[in-house]
Amino acid sequence: MLSSAAYAETLKTPHQLEWRGQESLDPISSTRFYYPTQMLYSRLVRQDETGAPSPELATKWTANETATEWTFDLRENVKFHNGQVLTSADVVATIDRILDVKRDAPVRSVLSIIQEAKAINDYKVLFTLNKAHSDFPILLMDYRVKILPAKVDQDKSLVGIGTGPFKLENLNIEGTTNLIAYNEYWEGKPKLDGIDLIAIADDSARVQALLARQIDWIGWSGVTSQQLPLFQYNSMFKVDSIATGEWRGIIFKNDVAPFTDPKVRKAMRMVADREEMARLILGGDGGATSCDTPVWKGDQYRMEIECNQDIEGAKKLLAEAGFPDGIDIDLYTSNTDTYFRPLVEIYQRQAAKANIRVHIKMTPSDSYWNDVWMKKSAFTTVWGQRPTDQILNEAYRGGASWNESVWNNTEFDQLLDTARLTLDFNSRKKLYIDAQKMLWEEGGSLIPFHLRNHRVTMKNVTIPAVDDFSIRWDLVTKD
Repeated sequence: MLSSAAYAETLKTPHQLEWRGQESLDPISSTRFYYPTQMLYSRLVRQDETGAPSPELATKWTANETATEWTFDLRENVKFHNGQVLTSADVVATIDRILDVKRDAPVRSVLSIIQEAKAINDYKVLFTLNKAHSDFPILLMDYRVKILPAKVDQDKSLVGIGTGPFKLENLNIEGTTNLIAYNEYWEGKPKLDGIDLIAIADDSARVQALLARQIDWIGWSGVTSQQLPLFQYNSMFKVDSIATGEWRGIIFKNDVAPFTDPKVRKAMRMVADREEMARLILGGDGGATSCDTPVWKGDQYRMEIECNQDIEGAKKLLAEAGFPDGIDIDLYTSNTDTYFRPLVEIYQRQAAKANIRVHIKMTPSDSYWNDVWMKKSAFTTVWGQRPTDQILNEAYRGGASWNESVWNNTEFDQLLDTARLTLDFNSRKKLYIDAQKMLWEEGGSLIPFHLRNHRVTMKNVTIPAVDDFSIRWDLVTKD
């Protein structure tokens, strides 16, 4: 399946073949090829060690008194992989592409607050917002807001050309894609000579590939607590565990009966014993429980409430919704992700106590994200860490491209809009917490935990990271 040839300074990493070969090097595409878009391109703003915005292609930013205008100064003498110098024209064109309603760009729901991006000079960009946003730089940390050459749509040879630490040598989505170090990277020559991205759709196959030393690390999804002993007591491997905002969940689509009834949706979530789920799936130190909020514990706007399993309460809600004898549901999943199968099996057992009869439907790994996710009435999902404003707007605002639960509530949307307008931190925090409480009361997303990610690498590999979106790929080493 994989070549056994060793490349001393080339990192071999798997990718999940999320989109069954339809992966795109356009970072704003809904089928973006995740790994290379993180390595080929750069953002204006990235996370620092505390998760706060810090300079990348932008060196500094300032706002007017009402936070409706933001001025960003760009780093000078940064070159794209083709030798072209980065200017404000590239930034403006990148933002205009995102805001173009004719494009398939889920990140538009995050940046729709931008009214205009305008070049003041070659190295200064003015963002005018249609509403105030005191946390605007956080939005630009989104992993898809990568700066592209201004003419990328007119010249297809520019696809894959970025300012990141690696450049594209060979694209083979269903096989091995090869990246090589960009020696003129603005932060200095990367420590690796290259990165090979190997398509391995199945989770178990990725684990076996690492055990066989055919890859150098397990990839961004990490390993489960059940898989961890295969590596942690083996001197050939190294395990790094970090708290993250990454989560797995079960989605009940709000526009498909019986989940059109908020009582049914809440009953589906009330049967979950989140402590047991986290313990059995993640292990003793594998994560933190969540009351169905996508906002993680490390975020300043996180809601904290109690949500113990309530079987009798779930039965009562089902009876009120017209299901006194319980309910049957089909729940779709696959082995594309490490955690999906144990999550649905534990949920099936817990839900049975409230006469919710869950019929698990296993589907092929290589077609899950195209044929199941957002298409079936109940399915498993995975999301990476995102700031509060971003995840609530991207996954729950009415009409957003990745609103997988089809949650549509104008009062909720208004809370998000008002939070962006509110300059006082405590008042803004209350609004975001109120929005999360609405999801707890009526939402269709069961989010039982956020992961503490166990990332396994070969012993000779070091991957500096705060979280997956802030991996410093230029500093990754393979001795």
